[in-house]
Amino acid sequence: MEAGPNPDPPSALQAPWLAPPIALLRRARAAGRYPTGLLIHDERGAGGVALARFAAQLALCRRPNAPCGECRDCRQFIVSQHPDFSELAPIEDSRQIRVEQVRELAERLALTAHAGGATVALIAPADSLNANAANALLKTLEEPRGAVTLILVSAQPSRLPATILSRCQRLRVSAPARAACVAWLERHRGPGPWPVALEVLGNAPYDALAADPAEVARVMTETGRALSEAAAGRLDIPGSAERWARGESFELRLACIETWITACIDAAIGLPRQSSELCSSAYLPESGSDMNIAMLLRLLDGVYELRRLRLTSINRSLALEQLLWPLPRAWRGGAPPAYR
Repeated sequence: MEAGPNPDPPSALQAPWLAPPIALLRRARAAGRYPTGLLIHDERGAGGVALARFAAQLALCRRPNAPCGECRDCRQFIVSQHPDFSELAPIEDSRQIRVEQVRELAERLALTAHAGGATVALIAPADSLNANAANALLKTLEEPRGAVTLILVSAQPSRLPATILSRCQRLRVSAPARAACVAWLERHRGPGPWPVALEVLGNAPYDALAADPAEVARVMTETGRALSEAAAGRLDIPGSAERWARGESFELRLACIETWITACIDAAIGLPRQSSELCSSAYLPESGSDMNIAMLLRLLDGVYELRRLRLTSINRSLALEQLLWPLPRAWRGGAPPAYR
C-alpha cells in the first residue's frame, strides 16, 4: 500500500541534514550567545520551519539539556499554548505579512515574559513582509528587550531589506541528495512513488512528506498524457484548461506542467533526469531532436508567471489555454510527440 498524507511530520531532530545547524544552535545557547535575530535561509521544503520551531523551543526551555521536552515550557510549546511564543504568517489567502501584524507582535514582545524566561517570535515566510511591515520589524530588531529572539524563515532572503539581514545571524538549510530524501521519506511514510513526487515538487522532502505521493504520480501521468496530446494537436484544449482551472489540484497541475516541459528541454539537450521512473514512463515526447528549445523555454516562462499569479484574480482557464495552444509549435516541422 502506498503512503498517504502524514498529519504529524517529524521534528527537526529526525532530519539528519539538519544536525549541523542544530549543533550550532545548541553551542550558541550553551555559550550564552543565543541570537536576538536569527534568519534561517531555507531551501524550499528542506525543513527550515521545523528547524525554526526547534530553535524557538531551545530558547524557551530553561533546563540545561534544552529542549528537554518535559518541562512546563516545552509541554506548552509542543501543544502550541506557550504564552511567550508568537508566530507570524500571511493571513488566510493574503500573500503578505502586514504592518498591523508586526505592530501587534512588537507590543507583545515589549512585555515581560509571563514565565520570566525568553520571549520568541517566529516569522515565516519572512520574505512576505511588505515594506511597511519590514520597517516596523526593524525597530524591534534594533532595540529589542532582553531575552527576546526573533526567528525569520525565508527561501528568498534577498527580498528582505539589507538593514534586517545585517541584524540577523544566518543559518543555511539545504536538502540532501535525492536518494537520501527518498530513503528518509520511506522511513517515515513507507514505500511509494517518492522519486516522481520529488521530481514534481522539487527536491523538497518536507513538502513531499505533507503530500500524497500516489496522487502526485497520478496527476503527473495524466498531465503528461494530456500535454503530449496537446503537442500532437489532439487535445480538447479549452475543455482541459477549464477542467484543470476548476480542479482542487491547480498548483500541483502547474508543477506537473513545469516538470514535463523541463524534462522535454533536458531530453533535447541530452541532460539526464534525476528520476529514472519519470524518464522511463510516458511523460515525454518521442523525439527530442525535433524540439524547438526556444519555444519550450518561453512556455516554461509562462508556467513560472502563472504560478506566480495563481493566487490573484487571474482567469485561470484562459491563462492555461494561452499556455497550451503554442505546444504544437514547440516541435520543428510539426512532428507530433508520441505518448508511449
